[in-house]
Amino acid sequence: MPRCKPETARLSVFNGREARLNRAVIQAFGAEEPQTTRQLHQKIVQIKELKHTSYSTVNKRVRSLEQSGYLRKASVKQRPGGYTNYYELRPKAYLAKFLDSNTIEYLFEKVSDESALAILGVLIGTKDHFQE
Repeated sequence: MPRCKPETARLSVFNGREARLNRAVIQAFGAEEPQTTRQLHQKIVQIKELKHTSYSTVNKRVRSLEQSGYLRKASVKQRPGGYTNYYELRPKAYLAKFLDSNTIEYLFEKVSDESALAILGVLIGTKDHFQE
């Protein structure tokens, strides 16, 4: 019988058809921020499963992630031939990356009482805010 993968928090950004490319874009930033879409594309095509991914597909994913709040334009520089956008990860992307790589059990083992109360307070406050 095959072993089951440990259950992680399932986020919509990492589900569905675009999940693999979304994960690759967020992982491609690594320690180097900000980056252009062209730099991200060069890193993504080095991944075996994404070797044939076109630049336009990466560009669409980057724009979609920006619209969803995972990336933001850090700066826009004028180059010969046009403008170049530099993107960086937002805190929401770091949180998604962390939740994707850790199981719920791991998080509950590591959280202290004070941290649990703070997280619960934020989540309850957010819930009340959206219900108004």
